[in-house]
Amino acid sequence: MKVAIGGPLKVAFRPWVEGLENIPAEGAAILASNHLSFSDSFFLPAILDRKVTFIAKAEYFTTPGVKGRLTAAFFKGVGQLPVDRSGARGAGEAAIRSGIEVLERGELFGIYPEGTRSPDGRLYRGKPGGLARVALATGAPVIPVAMIDTEKIQPPGKVMPKLMRPGIRIGKPLDFSRYQGMEHDRFVLRAVTDEVMYEIMKLSGQEYVDMYATAAKRQIADAAKAAKEAEKAAKEAEKKQAEG
Repeated sequence: MKVAIGGPLKVAFRPWVEGLENIPAEGAAILASNHLSFSDSFFLPAILDRKVTFIAKAEYFTTPGVKGRLTAAFFKGVGQLPVDRSGARGAGEAAIRSGIEVLERGELFGIYPEGTRSPDGRLYRGKPGGLARVALATGAPVIPVAMIDTEKIQPPGKVMPKLMRPGIRIGKPLDFSRYQGMEHDRFVLRAVTDEVMYEIMKLSGQEYVDMYATAAKRQIADAAKAAKEAEKAAKEAEKKQAEG
């Protein structure tokens, strides 16, 4: 997949990279990145010699039919790991278990602390569960990563991607071994997550918003719904006025 997908991506988009020397040649490490676009999970692995394993919802791997099998093969090929979101605690616990298994094999584990893509290009508060717990449970270093301009390549509603150069900045590894064994202390988890998000903010230059991206998406959706309803009400009022 690095040849079939990574090669053409690098040729077509020519992503620029800073800090590549901060990725260890071997051994476990966590790549904690901001999340601007679906393509983030492709551009980052494409510029690395090592395999990076991200997590993806299990539905991508279990859809029946030819299209489903092709989708499953694609996600497996690019290093995505299926996570079953069912059960009492859902995706969070599954993601943590999967991350620990990847790191125990001495591999690279990629994670988006925001939990979802940014709805407006800003950097949102990191969720303390996954990243911090995996880091403290394994002792693996956390490498902050900033994706630059990937959201501009294929904005929502656009079918054809725009050929432009995205960027990737890779920061120095962060060592949280001083907190090892404290992965169930919520204050420690918050502190670790905030430190990582601060480093990502410095690398990306994004405006930081002290709220979760999922909450921001709900606000945006609610505002869009309210605007649509107001527009509909205004049109109905105009219609009644014209009829009167």
